[in-house]
Amino acid sequence: MSLSIAPIDPVSRPFFAGVVSGIDITKPLTTEQARAIEAGMDQYGVLVFHDQHFDDESQLAFSRNFGDLEEATGDLNFHKARRLGSALVNDISNLDMNNQVLARDSRRRLFSLGNRLWHSDSSFKEVPAKFSLLSARVIPSAGGNTEFADMRVAYDSLDDELKAECENLICEHSQRYSRGVLGFADFTEEDKIRFKPVLQRLVRRHPSTGRKSLFLASHAGAIQGWPVPEARQFLRDLTEHATQRKFVYSHVWKQYDLVMWDNRATMHRARPFPDSEVRDMHRTTVASERSTMAEAA
Repeated sequence: MSLSIAPIDPVSRPFFAGVVSGIDITKPLTTEQARAIEAGMDQYGVLVFHDQHFDDESQLAFSRNFGDLEEATGDLNFHKARRLGSALVNDISNLDMNNQVLARDSRRRLFSLGNRLWHSDSSFKEVPAKFSLLSARVIPSAGGNTEFADMRVAYDSLDDELKAECENLICEHSQRYSRGVLGFADFTEEDKIRFKPVLQRLVRRHPSTGRKSLFLASHAGAIQGWPVPEARQFLRDLTEHATQRKFVYSHVWKQYDLVMWDNRATMHRARPFPDSEVRDMHRTTVASERSTMAEAA
């Protein structure tokens, strides 16, 4: 059986989110297979691979087919002891260093609740993420879905006047903005420096397909040249538009799923699950080649 990609919802959403079959991606890929997967990403924005029994090394090897990998610098454990061995693997879990479920008032747990807001990975970095690859190692008995919004269709469905207004806007992104929405303000001086705002274009053009999309995230907290309250209201309205149910795919996790998405074309969020149960997900992240500001140039 050879690699094939089909829409997950061919009736309601044939253009967004595909399921891949006929391949074991824990094994080395051929050049043709890697190209087919990247072409599927260009088409669907999100790809789902079932029953892929990854360890961190095989996940890293698969991810490197698509570019250089980001170091996991977006959490509160930067430069501190980590549960996972490689700094290239993001620990998207509710576990402490001893593999115990984090306490409800744990600083790390409260910071990670920001993942339940709509966002695009690493938009708070000058050069944001290209692809994210999330491997489900242990999942809870209920909940914990991940929702994805198609930011290409969100842009396409704006009226011409609103497209023109968005076209040249520059936003400031920081994790201090997204966590502030939740009332989290427990940042050290080092955190405040590390999470200083970066500039991102609100509208970007995909380098492979040429399609335009909205580059939104809960990390966006200001628009250059606008009063902050007006900017945040405008961004909130755009996010509400972009996350209409008809634009959203909700992934119900099975153990050993790997889901891969294009941060240049999508936005996503995690959903709640029972706090006493383990949810252990490992994420690798492929870096973009240049900033959104450089893309425009």
